Amino acid sequence: MYTNAVGTTRRRRFGRGRVTGVAAIALAAALGLGAIVVSPGGAATSKAMTMSQAEAALATLEALAPAKAPTLTEAGSSLFYPLWEEWSGSTAPPPPVPVSPGKGGSGLGQSEAENGTINIGGSDGFLPAATMTGPPAVLNIPVAVSAQAVVYNLHGIPATDHLKFSSTVLNGIYQGKIKNWNSKAIAALNPKVKLPDKPIIPVRRIDSSGDTFIFTSYLYYGDKDSWTRQSPYDGPQLIYTTWPYVDNELAESGNSGIEAAVEANPGSIGYLGISYLPSAVFASPPLGYAELENGSNKFVLPTPGSIEAEVEAYPDIPANGAISLIDSSSAPAGYPIVNFEYAIVLEQQPSLTAADSIKAELAWAMDPAHGATPAFLNPVEFRPLALNALSVSIGLLNEISVS
Repeated sequence: MYTNAVGTTRRRRFGRGRVTGVAAIALAAALGLGAIVVSPGGAATSKAMTMSQAEAALATLEALAPAKAPTLTEAGSSLFYPLWEEWSGSTAPPPPVPVSPGKGGSGLGQSEAENGTINIGGSDGFLPAATMTGPPAVLNIPVAVSAQAVVYNLHGIPATDHLKFSSTVLNGIYQGKIKNWNSKAIAALNPKVKLPDKPIIPVRRIDSSGDTFIFTSYLYYGDKDSWTRQSPYDGPQLIYTTWPYVDNELAESGNSGIEAAVEANPGSIGYLGISYLPSAVFASPPLGYAELENGSNKFVLPTPGSIEAEVEAYPDIPANGAISLIDSSSAPAGYPIVNFEYAIVLEQQPSLTAADSIKAELAWAMDPAHGATPAFLNPVEFRPLALNALSVSIGLLNEISVS
């Protein structure tokens, strides 16, 4: 039985998101989505506020909400989408501005926010520095802390017996070098588990996916021989279109597509945004989810404590919010695939109403007294921003202005 951070059991089901077109995927590739992008070197960090200063700043921003604010549009990350659903459906307390959320993948969120089609783009990955500076200049604002699970369908193994995986083993699976569940590489990490002689079916995202961004980041940072390092580009980046082909792989759109494919195919494995983990472990029969090897060579489950331990290993947050929280080597208790969920917005808005509405809504969303309370975050397994990140996000909200 899976128990969430609130201590209650619940099952969540989310519909499939929009399928992005070729043009949107191409633009996402151009923006660097699905690529590993290191935090910009030398980026300044914002001076952290005290909590009382942060609370006062958030209250000031929330008060900017127009009396008759139009409905804001949000789309993008399917991992972030369940939290937007929680917020937009709330009546006690209600958000200061109405929002209509959507899915489509982080690439769609980035591209549609940049071209002004939507007000807010949801993204699991931060933007490349060149995109942030524009034109048009685009902000990526941390709003909450999320994570990613590795799930698998092996019904002969109790869901409570969490298999262990390293980035090296996952690399081998996703490039077709490790083909069977009872392979020596998997058995070496799980000596007490009777592994089946069954082919492995790797399941990955086919859309422009921030989940792919953070999953391949883990493969990159954890394994020096990873296929993610076979890139012609300068620096550690990999466009998702170079993903190696495996004969029996499955490619799906959205986290709901990954979850459904793993549930339907015994012997499969996939990476899944943590907001979908409660649903996965209440499948019939339930999916298993893994302990992952972190940067300290410890195997850790995705729990509230391990997610927060990973984030605490990054005391300096760049002023532009762009930082990878993957696979810290200084967090022995940290879960290695952790990320900020970003709101992607244009720095220059077309009207004061739009600018004030976005500021008010995002301030409310990250406010520990409002949108970042456990009542909103725990059902989707998210965590609130730490004070250092909250200070950065407030600074970025104040950069939103009128063109």
